[in-house]
Amino acid sequence: MPEQNFALPQGRIEYLEIKSSALEGNVLGDPAVRSVAIYLPPGYDKESEEYPLFVDIVGFTGSGFAHVGWKAFGESVPQRIDRLVAEGKMGKVIVALPDCFTSLGGNQYINSATMGNWADFLTLEMIPAIESRYRVRAGRSSRALFGKSSGGYGAIAHGMLHAEHWGAIACHSGDMAFDWCYLGDLPKTVMHLARYNGRIEAFIDRLRGSKKIAGSDMHHLMMLAMAATYDPAPDAPYGIRLPVTLDTCEVIAERWDNWLRFDPVRMIERKDVVENLASLQGIYIDCGASDQYNLVFGARQLTKRLDERGISHHYEEFDDNHSSVDYRMDVSLPWLFSRVSG
Repeated sequence: MPEQNFALPQGRIEYLEIKSSALEGNVLGDPAVRSVAIYLPPGYDKESEEYPLFVDIVGFTGSGFAHVGWKAFGESVPQRIDRLVAEGKMGKVIVALPDCFTSLGGNQYINSATMGNWADFLTLEMIPAIESRYRVRAGRSSRALFGKSSGGYGAIAHGMLHAEHWGAIACHSGDMAFDWCYLGDLPKTVMHLARYNGRIEAFIDRLRGSKKIAGSDMHHLMMLAMAATYDPAPDAPYGIRLPVTLDTCEVIAERWDNWLRFDPVRMIERKDVVENLASLQGIYIDCGASDQYNLVFGARQLTKRLDERGISHHYEEFDDNHSSVDYRMDVSLPWLFSRVSG
C-alpha cells in the first residue's frame, strides 16, 4: 500500500479573498467573491527570499481547498512539496490553490458567459493579488501552472491561450481529443434527460432540491458543465445547450464545432497557439496508458503534433488509469521547479 505521510505541513496556509469582476454576472449565479488557499514555505516569515509561484488547479468536482486537507494513504500538496524539498528534488515555492468550484460541479478554467470568465480570474485578478501581498518572484518566468483531468485541461489551455502569464505548465491526464472523451457520453446524457422531457433545467432543479447527488447524475451534470464551458448559451435555462438533438442525438455541427474550437488537439493547428507554446519554458504532459476516459489517445495526438512543430515538451505515459494518480506530482513538480527557478 502507499506510504502514509504523517508529517504536518512545515509551512503555513493562509486564505486570500478576491472580489472578482471577471466572475460577476455569470449565468449560474455563482459567487464572484472567491478565496485562494496560499501555502507559504517554512521560514517564510524569517527570510527575505522571493519564491517561484506554483498554481494548482484541480479536477472536476474538486476545489483547491481539497488539496490542503488530510488524505488517507497519501498526502496533501503542502505535505508533498515539503517532502520533495526535504529529499532535495526541488526548492521552496509558494503554492496557490484557488477555489474554482461551480454549481455545475467543476471548472475547465477558461472564459465562459455561463460559468464565468475563469481564465481572466486566474491571470488578471488572482496573480496580481498574490504578487501584491506575498513575496513571489515577479514575471511569468517564475510561475508554474499544474493540474490533473479538468485541471490538466486548464493547464494546457492556458499554455495555448495565455502563455504571457505562465513560465511552465504541467498537464496530468488532461481532457483532449473531444471526439473520444466526450462525444460517446452524450447519448447517455440525452437518454437521462428524456426522464425530464428533455428539459435540462428540470434535471438541474431536481438536483438542487436533492440531499445528495448519485454518481450517474454527477456524470450527466459534468456533460452539461462541459456544454456550458465550450458552447455557452446565456439565453437558455442555466445557460446550457447540448451539441446534439434531444430526440435522435444527432450532432448539431455548429454547436459541436464550438466545442472543438477548445480541443487541444485542434487548437494546436492555430499559429498563435503554436507561438504561445513555443514561448513557454516548459511543457509537461503525462497520461495513464489505461485511462478510462480515452484521454491517452488525445495525449498521444497532441505530443505527436508538438513533435511535428518542433515544440519542446516532456511526455510520459505510465502504467495506470485516470484515478488516484496524484503520485505523478512527484515527477511533475520537481520538473516544473527546474524550469521556473533559474
